[in-house]
Amino acid sequence: MSAVFADVDTGIDDALALIYLLASDVNLVGIAATGGNIAVDQVCANNLGLLDLCRAGPIGVSRGADRPLNGQLPRRGDIHGPNGLGYAELPPGDRRLTEHDAATAWVRAAHAHPGELVGLATAPLTNLALALRIEPALPRLLRRLVIMGGVFDSQGPPEWNVRVDPQAAAEVFAAWAGLPRPPTVCGLDVTRRVVMTPALLDGLAGPSPVTRFIVDAMRFYFEVHRERGLGYLAHLHDPLAAAVALDPQLVQTRPATVDVDVSGQPGTTTADWPGTRKPNAQIGIDVNAVTFLDRFTQRVQRFAGRLS
Repeated sequence: MSAVFADVDTGIDDALALIYLLASDVNLVGIAATGGNIAVDQVCANNLGLLDLCRAGPIGVSRGADRPLNGQLPRRGDIHGPNGLGYAELPPGDRRLTEHDAATAWVRAAHAHPGELVGLATAPLTNLALALRIEPALPRLLRRLVIMGGVFDSQGPPEWNVRVDPQAAAEVFAAWAGLPRPPTVCGLDVTRRVVMTPALLDGLAGPSPVTRFIVDAMRFYFEVHRERGLGYLAHLHDPLAAAVALDPQLVQTRPATVDVDVSGQPGTTTADWPGTRKPNAQIGIDVNAVTFLDRFTQRVQRFAGRLS
């Protein structure tokens, strides 16, 4: 069973990523909260509430950074709604945050599972950058790292997670330069190919609180995508990254050196593939979207049914 540590800014698609991990019966050893889609305190509340919703065991949730390394609060939009979960709501519960912060949680998890831990980052990389400052050996302690971030086909503005904290992203990629297991990067180039539709969502319908939560959250997400001219659908960015953390074969990757612009057009990611420098990433260039969507639907539906 894989040991996974997740760093999230929950967020509708982060929420679905966490549900997918729990539905996959992995050893989710901890969750770090990062301010990104919404403020960090709301991220923490969402993470704690999701664990209650999914009747999860005692998984630690640690509060992380609410601002990027440069201290400038990101300009947050309304893509995920006021509480980050669209039309879905989670009642308050009795779970509490850990007494240590998210950067410390990263380091503790890596030392507790040396060579076994899979790190998953679907948020700005602030917490991970701070963890690397505490423990520079972190890249060698992790079995794998999967990052949802970046865009490499030059279509549209910089991707959100990297744009929020480009300095943190630059530090993370630099830490893995030349190492034998560079991060797998699921950028918008591949995550935009994974599309949830109303028909697929109908396949999850049922009496479970988990399916009701997903339907309410996704209905909002569909509406946002439609308002942006993309159609009544939603891209499953973070759930794909979560699935790749468990099964790397879902994406085809290519080694490259990723550079992050921290000044001119902050958050812009460019890939040197291949170049003269040692790669610091394995960039996703293709995805088996059908297999992923089938797996996501089946696992979540089965998991929700157990909680009915």
